[in-house]
Amino acid sequence: MSSYLSAKWIYPVSDAPLQHGIIAVSDDGTITAVMTGEQGKALGIKDIKYYDGVLIPGLVNTHCHLELSHLFGKIGEHTGLPGFVQQVIQQRQASELEIEEAMCIADAEMYANGIVATGDISNQIYSKGVKVKSKVYYHTFVEAMGFNPGRAQEIIQKAVEVRDEFLPLKATIVPHAPYSVSEELFGEIEKVSGAETESVSIHNQETVDENRFFEKKEGHFLNLYKFLGLDIDFFQAKGKTSLQCYLPLLSAAAKTLLVHNTFTSKQDIEFAKGQHPKLYWCLCPNANLYIENKLPDVALLMESGATITLGTDSLASNHQLSILAEMKTLQEYQQISFDTLLRWATLNGALFLGIDTQFGSFEKGKKPGVNFIEHLEDGLIKPYTRIQRII
Repeated sequence: MSSYLSAKWIYPVSDAPLQHGIIAVSDDGTITAVMTGEQGKALGIKDIKYYDGVLIPGLVNTHCHLELSHLFGKIGEHTGLPGFVQQVIQQRQASELEIEEAMCIADAEMYANGIVATGDISNQIYSKGVKVKSKVYYHTFVEAMGFNPGRAQEIIQKAVEVRDEFLPLKATIVPHAPYSVSEELFGEIEKVSGAETESVSIHNQETVDENRFFEKKEGHFLNLYKFLGLDIDFFQAKGKTSLQCYLPLLSAAAKTLLVHNTFTSKQDIEFAKGQHPKLYWCLCPNANLYIENKLPDVALLMESGATITLGTDSLASNHQLSILAEMKTLQEYQQISFDTLLRWATLNGALFLGIDTQFGSFEKGKKPGVNFIEHLEDGLIKPYTRIQRII
């Protein structure tokens, strides 16, 4: 038995938008047909539920830190990344009950905001209970981090234990960031991941100091390592940006998500394209403004033909977990069309996570979820634009 939904505009994403189109949805949420209004009329379809706005598939959040949700409102804005990391370390400790309650609220917020799937960063097992019960699909990226090369085997062993504890949920071991993962640890991650890795992620060039550190061994990361009590005499400046140093250490066989990209240059993008054929570039604009008060050069990524996805980052670095809010920020600052942003927010994310047979677009046989957006004016997301989850 199918229900029929129509709206001013339906965005299948995999095809052109349909004005006054119709989607047929079975009781279990499966799309059974996508058609024009004329086709529906010819078939004699009646009892169509009409929405005065736009219908879109469920949104995909490719980068989140659910287990940092208890830090909401506790870290100041515009600290710069090294300062932000230091504050997270100082304030991260909390009771398991406080952490779990905050994660439950954050998970419910994502679901209410039309998010159907999330790529979530975890350092601990805390989030498993929430994810098992959630209506959101989660792919957990278990971060391995440690810049001391002598600890690489110890760190990877712990990461393997955490990954295995997440079973049967989807979980992958990934590097945190170039400034927090030694070359030895990159090698250990490759050993435990290998060719079976479907999707990996890494924080990339979120601050100018990341490049300064790799190019000249200068900048605020030196203070961060001092705060951590880490002797980095072993590290020598590379004379190259961080991306150009670490990307060759990652397998070119895996779909790889570079997250943030706030200080990625044209030369970096060209290097990356020549180095890795399966790159995805994740934008988390509200977190970039929260921490560094700067956005990536999105036009540069678009001109290069980069495959872009969207993320929210964490409630430690954002005021909400809403992909629509991320789309609004990009449109406001970068004047990007709604059609383009929607593909980044749906199908591209589903392709990266390897779940595009179910999520990402209105296509027959998929169960992508259905969202209603009201007060979208001529493709412009306004402050009063609202999203409502229908299915």
